Amino acid sequence: MAKILFALTSHDRLGGTGRRTGAYAPEFTHPAKVFSAAGHDFDFVSVAGGQPPLDGVKPDDTVTSEFLADPGLAAKLAAARTPAQVDPADYDAIFYAGGHGTMWDFPTDTTLAAVASAIYQRGGVVAAVCHGPAGLLPVTAPDGSPIVAGKAVSSFTDEEEAAVGLDATVPFLLESALVAQGAHHKKAAPFSEFAIADERLVTGQNPASATKVAQLTVEILDAPTRL
Repeated sequence: MAKILFALTSHDRLGGTGRRTGAYAPEFTHPAKVFSAAGHDFDFVSVAGGQPPLDGVKPDDTVTSEFLADPGLAAKLAAARTPAQVDPADYDAIFYAGGHGTMWDFPTDTTLAAVASAIYQRGGVVAAVCHGPAGLLPVTAPDGSPIVAGKAVSSFTDEEEAAVGLDATVPFLLESALVAQGAHHKKAAPFSEFAIADERLVTGQNPASATKVAQLTVEILDAPTRL
């Protein structure tokens, strides 16, 4: 059994719009279902610790509704540790869930980045979906270079950000930031499912890609030998 650490934002304000944001719930609830079905366990870390603000909770999403209604899972989410409280040696993978809040607090959280770097260095998987790859920006590979440098990586695209009308609200454009660090950014048509694994780095384009990112992560975790 592998152990996965979900990393969630603690930022709840969407710039100066007056709107609330947070962690996009389906981007961890749907992957959690994949991990559980594969016999793996998971914990949560949030930037500030404790219950993260949530976005994307919709009445017709039964997977998310059932997750949040489960007392044990809800308690686990509410008890999310701070990055400083996490021992990377306890985890085989880290999964950065998205939500626009990540664009404000993930890129500057060097403690969370150090957790991901340590997991990767000891042979673990680093996964991220949608805006979650904002958390990859401060993560380094064993040689000190950006973890995304030279890697095939996906994320919420600049085109998708413009389509939702938030390209002037977010502090930077994620696709462009990843490319600036040397990533080979890959994508499909806007809002369609797309996920890619480059060795032990797994990324997905948008909320529709969250399940696929989890499935690719499981394939790596369950492989007889990891790359």
